[in-house]
Amino acid sequence: MALSRRGVLVGALAGGGLAVGYLLRPRRFPLPLEPGRDEYAFGAWIKIAADGVVSVAVPQVEIGQGVTTLLPQIVAHELGADWRQVAVEPAPVSALYANAVLAAKWAPLWMPVMPGLAEAPDGMIARRWAEDHRFNVTADGTALAAYEGPARAAAASARALLVQAAAARWKVAPEECEVLGGLVIHDEKRLNFGPLAAEAAAFSPPDPPPLRPEPMAEKPGEFPPGAPLRYPRLDLPSKADGSWTFAGDVRLPDMLRAAIRHAPIGKATVSGFDENAAKGLRGFVRFVQGPDWVAALAQDWWTAETALTRAAPGFRVARGSDSGEIDGALDEAMAHGTPTRIHLTGDAGALEGALPLQIRYEVAPAVHATIETASATARLENGRLELWIGTQAPEVARASAAEALGMRAADVVLYPMPIGGSFDRRLECAHAAQVAVLAKEAGRPVQLTYSRRQEHFATFPRAPAVAVMAARPDAEGRPTSWRARIAAPATAREFGRRLFAGDAPFDALDAVAGTADPMAVEGATPAYAVANLAVDHIPAAIGLPTGRMRGNAHGYTAFFTESFVDELAHQASREPLSFRMAMLGHDPRLAECLQRAASLAQWGGGGDNSGQGIACHVIGEGRIAVVASARRDENGVRVDKLSAVADIGRIVNFDIARQQIEGGLVFGLGLALGCSPNYAGGRPDGERLPDLALPTLADCPEIEVDFIESTADPADPGELGTAVVAPAVANALYSATGLRFRRLPLFAEDM
Repeated sequence: MALSRRGVLVGALAGGGLAVGYLLRPRRFPLPLEPGRDEYAFGAWIKIAADGVVSVAVPQVEIGQGVTTLLPQIVAHELGADWRQVAVEPAPVSALYANAVLAAKWAPLWMPVMPGLAEAPDGMIARRWAEDHRFNVTADGTALAAYEGPARAAAASARALLVQAAAARWKVAPEECEVLGGLVIHDEKRLNFGPLAAEAAAFSPPDPPPLRPEPMAEKPGEFPPGAPLRYPRLDLPSKADGSWTFAGDVRLPDMLRAAIRHAPIGKATVSGFDENAAKGLRGFVRFVQGPDWVAALAQDWWTAETALTRAAPGFRVARGSDSGEIDGALDEAMAHGTPTRIHLTGDAGALEGALPLQIRYEVAPAVHATIETASATARLENGRLELWIGTQAPEVARASAAEALGMRAADVVLYPMPIGGSFDRRLECAHAAQVAVLAKEAGRPVQLTYSRRQEHFATFPRAPAVAVMAARPDAEGRPTSWRARIAAPATAREFGRRLFAGDAPFDALDAVAGTADPMAVEGATPAYAVANLAVDHIPAAIGLPTGRMRGNAHGYTAFFTESFVDELAHQASREPLSFRMAMLGHDPRLAECLQRAASLAQWGGGGDNSGQGIACHVIGEGRIAVVASARRDENGVRVDKLSAVADIGRIVNFDIARQQIEGGLVFGLGLALGCSPNYAGGRPDGERLPDLALPTLADCPEIEVDFIESTADPADPGELGTAVVAPAVANALYSATGLRFRRLPLFAEDM
């Protein structure tokens, strides 16, 4: 995925004739769908079978967010299909599914020179780049923004073709027919899609597609408790009965299983291992050594894992990270680093120097704790590599596997598999290269599966950060000047070097050293009206590679902002809700979320040791407010209830939106109370899920979720809850105990 010479020319000459000619040149791509027997393809999105089943291609990986229902639901609505006859299949990597919206958002990562030229979501530069690199990446909740339009257009075209076929049979005008419930209807005549598919596929699609007047939408008021779902999730039945196939469920003839040991995170090499330790182990085949890993091949995974335990691989670490060094690097950056101003509103002079109120907040590194550990299967035969893998970046995975074997990416066939939770962990593709090497060495198909311990050891955590929040309040306590100064690694740029330039982790660290990163402080601009406002980023060299996580920078910037505004309110002896509302006259949508959340939770003002705390946040066009009820007892922090109200614009699937908010709240609760190992020599001390202090089912609070009915463009609900829950809980603990918690995870501070 390194930038090509052509890509550099486009970036440098975007205003000239060469680039314009390149951008305007017509392009055609082969259709990625291969119809089976008695199936007919309608463009890149839809196949209709002779029995009437409509199969929808989904170019985003299912990681629990419900995309394998959302996109088929949009197609079904636009097409007029019967939901009971809609199926889904993962789409192959193709330029026709390029995620141009995400490419535009990530333009600073792949086009660091003049990224503004490519940051328009509907711009030609981002689209061309995304097509050239078959950028089908799943991230940042862009599925609807990127794919709703193309999916609707494909469905509208297919509907028009089905109508033409039926009208030709009945010798009537197509305008006299309608499509509903999987049937084309004219007066008393009805035809299922199946018998019409072959004839419809022979017609030319209309241009432009005849879209229905209204896009797919479900209104919250239409779904009181117990109401039946109109579009139940397509993936739930197979997940419930165990037939849903993940990467670890793949079975191939003559397949070997592999376990692995990774070096600590750092510049490390294999120092040695006992190659004779597993000779008498039944089912063991051999060891394979990589540059910074050792794997064992065996007939079953447990034998491979046992062989590695006996062999006891050792690693020579030239550069590793310790938690104390990480904290010291953040302190050094905050004290002596050079800040870069990312955002400025108002008078810069009013923000200089020591503002009257300054409070420091800290966030430790956090790991993902995915349900499913990394797993991939590879088969190398006749110069072609087949790769079964769950990945958020399929073309990068193909390229990584090809590079590891010295072959062309075109000779790698990737079968996209669903993922049991990811939270951006599967944007990293090291296991694709590893399993490719193992398949080559074995001469047989190999399935590699990380143990839980190795999953944690190989994970690049969410970046740690330190913030000094400063303000100058007026006579009523409201800030007239607000400055957020955040010391954190340039984590997004570092990730971008790994993903797009193919840098090794520490090469990426070195390449971005001292570089300001607006994405590292994303969400730090508060939603409140403040006359003079600045956000500064201080790059911190912590010596530990970091990566993306659900919520990303919002996971800590919301904590900084909403904890700080709560402290401002209490310093002014103001009730926290009304204090916030007084600064939200310009954002009635967020104000309504706050009011509704307060009503839902029976907000009592947050005083008198009520144990209630409130917080709100904005991500893109999505808004959320949460009231938490929490306490600290002899068993630690206990969150009893979370009441959330979100405005995510037009809702496509109400049940999935609610699931995403609920799941985000629980995920954010895990980040608030745990998920943060200590590092020593590049190794985290947490080897199992219980080591991370994650909330169990018994720990999960009562959760209420409500939505604001809106006609605004859809916003992703998946990260809103993750970001806002930590400050709500911290503010609730202050209400309950009178003590401020200014570090995440919250239990890291003494009472």
